[in-house]
Amino acid sequence: MPTKPMPIKKKPSVKKVEKVAPAPTPAPEPAPVAAPEPVPEPAPIVEAPPAEAPPAQAEAVPPTEDGEAPATPPAEGGQAAPADGEAGEAPEPEEPKAPSPPPPPPKEPTSAPLDLFIEDKNDTSVTIIWSQPEVVGSSGLDGYVVELCQDGTEDWKAVNGEPQKSCRYMIKNLTTGDRLKIRVVAVNAGGRSPPVALPEAVLVKEVADRPKVRLPRFLRQRYVANVGDKINLTVPFTGKPQPVVSWSKDGQPPDKRRVNVRSTDRDSILFIRAAERDDSGVYEMTVKVDDFEDKASLTLQIVELPGPPAGVKIADTWGFNVALEWSAPKDNGNTEITGYTVQKADKKTGDWFTVMEHYHRLNATISDLIMGNTYKFRVFAENKCGVSEEAAVTKDEAKIVKLGIESKTPEYQEHDFSEAPKFTTSLANRATTVGYSTKLLCSVRGYPRPKIEWLKNQMVIGDDPKFRQICVQGICSLEIRKPVSFDGGVYTCRAKNNQGEVMVSCKLEVRQPVIVEAEKK
Repeated sequence: MPTKPMPIKKKPSVKKVEKVAPAPTPAPEPAPVAAPEPVPEPAPIVEAPPAEAPPAQAEAVPPTEDGEAPATPPAEGGQAAPADGEAGEAPEPEEPKAPSPPPPPPKEPTSAPLDLFIEDKNDTSVTIIWSQPEVVGSSGLDGYVVELCQDGTEDWKAVNGEPQKSCRYMIKNLTTGDRLKIRVVAVNAGGRSPPVALPEAVLVKEVADRPKVRLPRFLRQRYVANVGDKINLTVPFTGKPQPVVSWSKDGQPPDKRRVNVRSTDRDSILFIRAAERDDSGVYEMTVKVDDFEDKASLTLQIVELPGPPAGVKIADTWGFNVALEWSAPKDNGNTEITGYTVQKADKKTGDWFTVMEHYHRLNATISDLIMGNTYKFRVFAENKCGVSEEAAVTKDEAKIVKLGIESKTPEYQEHDFSEAPKFTTSLANRATTVGYSTKLLCSVRGYPRPKIEWLKNQMVIGDDPKFRQICVQGICSLEIRKPVSFDGGVYTCRAKNNQGEVMVSCKLEVRQPVIVEAEKK
């Protein structure tokens, strides 16, 4: 009778414990802030052979209907796993599993971008610029999304297809005149950040460049022109968009019949065909862009020749002189009077001669007139345009009367120029060598001309041919020709006239020449 196989006891942990090592749990996704703890390796199963690689996981096999466990499938290599009953040993207790790692923290969006403002704009585009968010978070920053909508609505639309990394963006192809609201959102794995929006809606138009009048240097001072001149003044300016230009004269609009104004996109021209004195005044130019404006003023002065002095008269006549007085002209030609021109005319000839030009006073004295003649006078006014066309003429005439004149020669006392002799330069001691001529010099003054004598050792030299005596223009010289040792001594120069006598002396030394030893041999 066949023997029944021994029933195998059921293990309560068959369904949970596998004979192979479980696959390692994947580590959580790394985050920039803190890395999760590493997952520990699972403990090896006792029943698995140590030398063979673990087989793939398989589901637990349920027992058969009669309560017996099915045969254990053979392991790799064709060997069957031993049964529990055959082993005859109780299974070892199972080691506990390692705890599962905590789930990664939820990803959060960044904070809102900072400092959004308009960098530039024109009639078709707006350029905005901003700063990165203060808090970025562990998820990093994927980029920024720029959104806009019409003012008065909340229909926000993104204008950049994908998030961009740059903190500057130009919104193009806008319609001039639209009023738009603009905002920027930062995007990362955690989603969208709170938006940062411009405080006010943006009007799409050309940026207003403040207007500026560039008044030329020569117009910053008074501009002077003569009556009848053509005035053509060009004043450049800047501004964006096209500024509105206007002119005024003394606070009032200029007379269009007299003053023409032509303006371009860069300058304005003030044109007067033929200037008149009434055109003088302060002209102000104004350029305006929106609420900004700039002004510049120039002073135009139209001048002409002055009128004649108001009147001239003869104030006094004496000897050969006539005193004149006159008044300033009533019409100065719209500029200051710079001087007067005075002329005289002899009644006999009637010819006018200029005696004064560019004279600044209102009175003058005319001198050097001819005795016995009768004179008339006239005065012209003068300004920067020139001399007046007319003159003011004296009504009266000035007659230079002949008078008896006696000439008396004054008596002068003759001056006494007498002076005693005086040496202005003394004799100086000299030294010479035997055979070499020498000269003694001194200078003397006096009136009448003093007599000069030379003495040697208190003895008058006289006409000795060895000595040559010269005295020219007070310079006295004594030349000693080829002196010898005997010619040494004290020499004296004596000057004498009727006012007195004076002497000066010096010492002359005559030395022997030095003979070199080589010459002696």
